Amino acid sequence: MDWISLPVTQVFIYALLTALATGIGALPFFFIKDISVSFLGKSNAAAAGLMLSASYNLIFEGYRENEWMTVGGMLAGVILVVLSNKWLEEKSTLELKDVVGGKKRQMLLFLGIMTVHSFAEGVSVGVSFANTLEFGTFIAIAIAIHNIPEGLAISLVMVPNGTSPLKAAWWSIFSSLPQPLMAVPAFLFVETFREYLPFGLGFAAGAMIWMVFADLIPEALERCKPRTIGLWITLAILGMSAFQILLG
Repeated sequence: MDWISLPVTQVFIYALLTALATGIGALPFFFIKDISVSFLGKSNAAAAGLMLSASYNLIFEGYRENEWMTVGGMLAGVILVVLSNKWLEEKSTLELKDVVGGKKRQMLLFLGIMTVHSFAEGVSVGVSFANTLEFGTFIAIAIAIHNIPEGLAISLVMVPNGTSPLKAAWWSIFSSLPQPLMAVPAFLFVETFREYLPFGLGFAAGAMIWMVFADLIPEALERCKPRTIGLWITLAILGMSAFQILLG
């Protein structure tokens, strides 16, 4: 059997592509020096819509197998991501600009913070592929598109402070590397313990929903009016719904 056809390898490659998509957010800075703050706000709102759409699909797939196990997984996902985020906030007040200097301790803290924000997406890809190839592909594409505004946000901090767009693209990708690292263990766990698939789907959905309302939407509201945010979230959900229909 060709190594690239192995399920674990496929999961890793898809999840790695979602991480690489984060670097696309730095591309505009190769051509444009000043990007409006409102554009970033709209991008965050669109990303929130994509995440909500993906989360809904994870929950719906979980409900088809076991409703209460899916709900239990959602609760576990929320609890874990909230506690992890709280622990990291207490340990460090590190900002992205502090990492540019490349100090080892700061880089490790940065990776820890980004792990909290990326592990849910990695788990989502892994458990989705444990469901079906088509569903895994859909979730992977949704997360990849969602990662682009994250890369834009990172670059928007780094480039004006003197970092080259190429380095900003690398740091953007680096911030999402936990996704392929988490996707494979999640896939293997669900493949081995198939009856826990609804729990895994709910877990990923719960963690992502928390991230939408705790991070993406508040950041978007800092840059755009609520009506604008609502419009872009709705359009993103509509777009992903149409895409799923075409994919199906």
